[in-house]
Amino acid sequence: MSTGVTLYLHRGTSFDPYYNLAVEAALLELAGAGATVLYLWQNQNTVVIGRNQNPWLECRTGLLEREGGLLARRQSGGGAVFHDLGNLNFTILTPQAEFDIPRQLSVIQSALAALGIPTERSGRNDLMAGGRKFSGNAYYHGGGAAYHHGTLLVRADMEKLSRYLSPAKAKLEAKGVASVRSRVGNLADLKEDLTVEMLAEALEAAFSRVYGGQALPAPPPEPETVAALAARNASWEWNYGRDLPFTLDCRGRFPWGGVQLLLQIEAGRVQSARVYTDAMDFTLSERTERALTGCRLTEEALSSRLSPLPWGQDLLGLLREQGL
Repeated sequence: MSTGVTLYLHRGTSFDPYYNLAVEAALLELAGAGATVLYLWQNQNTVVIGRNQNPWLECRTGLLEREGGLLARRQSGGGAVFHDLGNLNFTILTPQAEFDIPRQLSVIQSALAALGIPTERSGRNDLMAGGRKFSGNAYYHGGGAAYHHGTLLVRADMEKLSRYLSPAKAKLEAKGVASVRSRVGNLADLKEDLTVEMLAEALEAAFSRVYGGQALPAPPPEPETVAALAARNASWEWNYGRDLPFTLDCRGRFPWGGVQLLLQIEAGRVQSARVYTDAMDFTLSERTERALTGCRLTEEALSSRLSPLPWGQDLLGLLREQGL
């Protein structure tokens, strides 16, 4: 039965997470004007964290960066997820008054039922198939509109997902919101011939079925709006520099002695550093503390500060082991 709401479809053509999340935010204007939109998109080799999460607690950020991956922060809450081209992301954007989680989830379930894959909802509004989670969901609202988005694991690289989302070895005492770890699986394990394109087409058909109307191609968002949002999404300040204080505590032993690094991190920088060691060089603690204080918690910045020190490469290796 039709709701009288205009239905739109938008297929993403970029694999850039910063651009894709900008398009998602810009599409809220359509929803605010009374439309309901299905947006399908993909990111390449990306970890996306929730609005209030600590990136270093959720992701092995240094490993991700060294392997050419990207970290992105979304506007919605929820936990950390891995995106690659074996994963399809969906976003359903609606006027706030039309926001209906069971109905929105039924679009996904109806599409998969049409493909012969039975599903069920978990207690966190996530979706399960064959006893494993294949879709994590999160929500956002603002300006009279709202959206519901999530992952759909079709043929995602589970080895990368596991490595990037593994907790760091360092002891992190943080105020960010930790992800709820769940056993996840690919839909292709249940239907061998399933492709991302097959699922996308099934979702488009299910969207029209569930909402009772023919969906039209969405008018493209304003390029200037998308560009401004993408620049914000790509910025270090947005992804890493948020005020989520935490303490990093790690230790190791080297030929020159044992060491403990105790770093207080605020807004993505080392606000204070304490270095404890039994090294013979009595200047080690003071020089290391001075080098680290004020440093951004990125591999490039840490390397710039620590490399000039005789023991700097050892400490960089220790920090890399923590996932930094």
